Formats: sequence, C-alpha cells, structure tokens
Amino acid sequence: MIGTPRERARAATMEEITRIGREHLALHGAAALSLRAVARDLGVVSSAIYRYVASRDDLLTLLLVDAYGELGDAVDAAVDGVPAERHRERFLALGRAVRGWAIAEPAPYALLFGAPVPGYRAPEARTVEPGTRVPRRMIRIAADALAAGALTAPAPALDAPVPAALAVGLDAVREQAGADLPDDLLVRGVLAWSALFGCVSFEVFGQYGPDRLGDPDALFERHLAVLADDLGLSAASSRP
Repeated sequence: MIGTPRERARAATMEEITRIGREHLALHGAAALSLRAVARDLGVVSSAIYRYVASRDDLLTLLLVDAYGELGDAVDAAVDGVPAERHRERFLALGRAVRGWAIAEPAPYALLFGAPVPGYRAPEARTVEPGTRVPRRMIRIAADALAAGALTAPAPALDAPVPAALAVGLDAVREQAGADLPDDLLVRGVLAWSALFGCVSFEVFGQYGPDRLGDPDALFERHLAVLADDLGLSAASSRP
C-alpha cells in the first residue's frame, strides 16, 4: 500500500465520505446535501468532517469529480475494447457506455447534467479536465478516423466562414482535445456531443413519457447511427 498510515487513513475516510455523499445525493438530491447529515452517517461529530471537506460546495465538487471520473472510466473501457481501426464502432461504444452509466447512476448523472444546484459554482480548476474527458475522447475518435483517411466528411452545413468568436471557442476545444480537426468537423463533433447527452437526458429524466416511446433501446441505436453519419463515420470506416 502507498503512503503513510495517516495518509491511508485519510484516503479511506475520503472514500467513505464520497460513498455516503452519493447515497444522500440519490435519496435527497444535490440541493439538500448536508455535511452534518454526512458526518452523522460517517459516525463523527459534525465539526470533525471539516478536516476532510471544507463546505457543502466542497462536497458537491468531490461528488462531481468522482462522477466525471466514473463516467470517463466507463467510456474509456468501452472504447478501448474496440479495435482502433474500427472508428464508427468505437463511437457507438462510447455512446452506449454513456447511456449505460447514466441509467445505472441517475443521481450522479443528474448532478453532472441536470439543473444547476442553487448557489453552487463548480471550480474550473478541479472540474474542467475530468468534465471534458468524454467529449475529448469523442473528438479523438473523429480525428483518428480523419488521419486514417476513413472519415467521410459531409459537405459543410454553411458556406459562410465560422464567426470569429466561435472560431476562438473551437480553438479552445481543439487544444483541449489535442485534435487538429477542421472547423466544420469540429462543430459537428461538439453538436454530436450535445445531441448524445440530450438524448440520454431525455431518457434519464423521463422526457419521453411513461412508456419511453415503447422501445428506448431501438430509439437510442437509431440516434447513435444518425450522429455517427453526421460525423462522417460511415460503416466503411469500421471495416478492417
């Protein structure tokens, strides 16, 4: 085991705080999280928990980072299980992993992608990197396909050049993802990211109605296929 006994004990306590925090998140929702309640279930006096978590906002950030990491790990495991040259199938694996995790963990998913928690602002220094793992992986799939000559780029949606402010934003995405995609393809990647999570959110938050349109699995697979086509990941791009 790594670290001193004190460090290991602190790490174990932080893991327990995270576990209890996730239980409370599922039971009461993010807005009702209480450090006193977590301390009670942890079996310590309320003042003792502040040695580990400074505030309710710090607890929310801890749960955000934990959930982003878990989602990112699920996506990486799914994508890495598909051969690197099968670009379309890697994208489909990514989408299915996002949906599978969201359905299994609706409370953490709601914390990440649901309504903002009143009064809470996520610290960028701690949440941007883990929070962009999935879109960065998606863009890397498209970039790998482009580099391999396997990306069938659709015609640009607009003839007009990308506005200056949007170009600056795309440059930031390009830098984060480490992928040199043309503007039009990068826009498609960003829109595919938002569309994927929009579809998942509709299902997780019950927006399709009580019958979930009868067959949410089939609907999601069709949605993924459309997004893959929009990105230029044709079926031919997955052939060995």
